[in-house]
Amino acid sequence: MAHSTEISPPAGSPVMQETAAPQQIAAPPTAVEIERRRNSRIQSNALSVLAIGAVLTMMYLAKLVLVLTLGSVLIAFMLAPIVELCQRVHLPRSVGSLIAVLLMCVALYGIFYISYNQADEFISELPRYSGRIRAVLSKVAQRAERVRQTTQNVLPEDKTAKNAVTVRQSTSWFEQFTSGAASLTELLAIAAFVPFLVFFMLSWHDHVRASTVMLFNMENRNTAYVTLGLIAQMIRGFIVGNVVIGVILGVVSTIAFWILGVPYFYVIGAISGIVSLAPYIGVVLAIIPPVVVSMGSITLTKFLWLVGVVAFSHIIALNVLYPKIIGSRLQLNPLAVTLSLLFWGWLWGAMGLILAVPLTAAIKIIFDHVESLRSWGAWLGE
Repeated sequence: MAHSTEISPPAGSPVMQETAAPQQIAAPPTAVEIERRRNSRIQSNALSVLAIGAVLTMMYLAKLVLVLTLGSVLIAFMLAPIVELCQRVHLPRSVGSLIAVLLMCVALYGIFYISYNQADEFISELPRYSGRIRAVLSKVAQRAERVRQTTQNVLPEDKTAKNAVTVRQSTSWFEQFTSGAASLTELLAIAAFVPFLVFFMLSWHDHVRASTVMLFNMENRNTAYVTLGLIAQMIRGFIVGNVVIGVILGVVSTIAFWILGVPYFYVIGAISGIVSLAPYIGVVLAIIPPVVVSMGSITLTKFLWLVGVVAFSHIIALNVLYPKIIGSRLQLNPLAVTLSLLFWGWLWGAMGLILAVPLTAAIKIIFDHVESLRSWGAWLGE
């Protein structure tokens, strides 16, 4: 009996094309399916809004703890070179961390001691300037009174307020003192945690970084490791850049105050240069120290020179030094920086203004390494 051999035609032959099963065309979604997808998107967006609100609420309620922790992180990065230097001479990391924290405490004590002595000397000489200060305050009070009278003559008289009786609840000086002392004691007690936090952050640096990476899935650990390294590099660049700019501003302010005859110019210049780094309010804070110590001999011309020097230094720092020294390390556009200052300042006050730029830069680095958030990272970038 003869056996016939069947040979299959090639895959691309017309026979196969004729015998192949026709492709199934997906049916258009029904109205129920469209409505279900729409409700799913609405629920997802609503959950995202609730999650963001919960995070913001937590950040506001835990403001003190978060600010204290993030401030300690910045201090730890500032002291990290000391620990690395100790490790190069074969000292254990814990010993290097202890040395770094002790050096920080000694430096803070030295700054406080010098500032206290200068303030005490200034207060001892203040009675010589009391007459001039009273004259200046008297002129200001007279002008304010004239403005009040002019406003009262222009605005219509409120007859209901004329016969109104104002009741003010008086508080004793003892209550005010005790409430202020309690707030100061609480602040000092919390600030006492900073040296310990910094010490543990320095001594357990390698363990914390490795443990943080292990929190992620295996396929994401390399990305997490690279992201943490870039954030650490960014923070170091931010700190070094601010130190360089602060030194430049301090030297320029010291020389300018010396020429203008400002008392204690060597201390006031350094203070003015450092506080000038604060965003927005820095120029105002930098003007106050030289004006206060020059109260006894200040004139209108000298006051204008002081304001001009501080304002010019601040403008040069923000528009020339800051972009050149720090901007290239952070890679943030000016709009993102301004919005971040407004947001973190609203959320955490003055400390939010200080932490706004490094926090936003760290968030940008995270966005750049998360596929679904890279568009937001590009928006924050240059």
